[in-house]
Amino acid sequence: MNSPAAQRMPALFVGHGSPMNAILDTPWSRAWRELGQQLPKPRAILAVSAHFQTHGVAVTAMPQPRTIHDFGGFPRELFEVQYPAPGSPELAQRVAELLAPEPVIADQGQWGLDHGSWSVLVHMYPNADIPVVQLSLDANRSAHQHYELAGKLLPLRNEGVLIIGLGNIVHNLRAARRRDTAVPPYPWAAQFDQAVRDALVAGDYASLSNWQQLAPQAQLSNPTDEHFLPLLYAAAVHDDDPVSFPTEGIVWGSISMRSVAFGLNTGSPASAPQQA
Repeated sequence: MNSPAAQRMPALFVGHGSPMNAILDTPWSRAWRELGQQLPKPRAILAVSAHFQTHGVAVTAMPQPRTIHDFGGFPRELFEVQYPAPGSPELAQRVAELLAPEPVIADQGQWGLDHGSWSVLVHMYPNADIPVVQLSLDANRSAHQHYELAGKLLPLRNEGVLIIGLGNIVHNLRAARRRDTAVPPYPWAAQFDQAVRDALVAGDYASLSNWQQLAPQAQLSNPTDEHFLPLLYAAAVHDDDPVSFPTEGIVWGSISMRSVAFGLNTGSPASAPQQA
């Protein structure tokens, strides 16, 4: 993937929220479109989605990944969305090289692009003309081990590859008030979201790999860790770049829509806590 002409890319974490953001005009979908316009155009995208979990490390290696509708109970219109971005066996191989000697499974068709990725990318890059590879979350690893593994991916930023984690810093669906669009954030959700923001602003990225101890509200904010872990894949390749927050806000009381950018000045964040 390396090339003298490749432009150094920022690294991102995007709070993806509801898959309905893919087809609705929301503060988040508008902010993602703007973010795609602000970024230098990547040669390829390495996406780390909360929804691609495996035993062991896997990477999508097919030339044309399918669009996965990995959800239920949503309108037909959402199931009809396709995001036909090409894959990149070349990038998949490069990821395996960087993570060596860790074995990396080359997925040739079992997975594809899940909604954690395409519901955001459909706005950032609506032409679907940039190759996308998804890297899985190894369910057997601790957060610290994820952070250490992710740090090996730093060279990709100088090879024109956009590393983007996709999840939510606060993700408690059981507590979510999905039918109440005006509900304020639960205090514990706002407090944990703020604690993560404070750690990022302070440059205390390593503390995120011990996120359960970051604040008393951690476990309530994330009963399971898969939506938080993608943040570590962006933070681990920060390379001392400035941090900014393209979006912020909490929907349904318990889902943080905060996004984080390393190496990109995005100005004032898009924020609409009352919007789902």
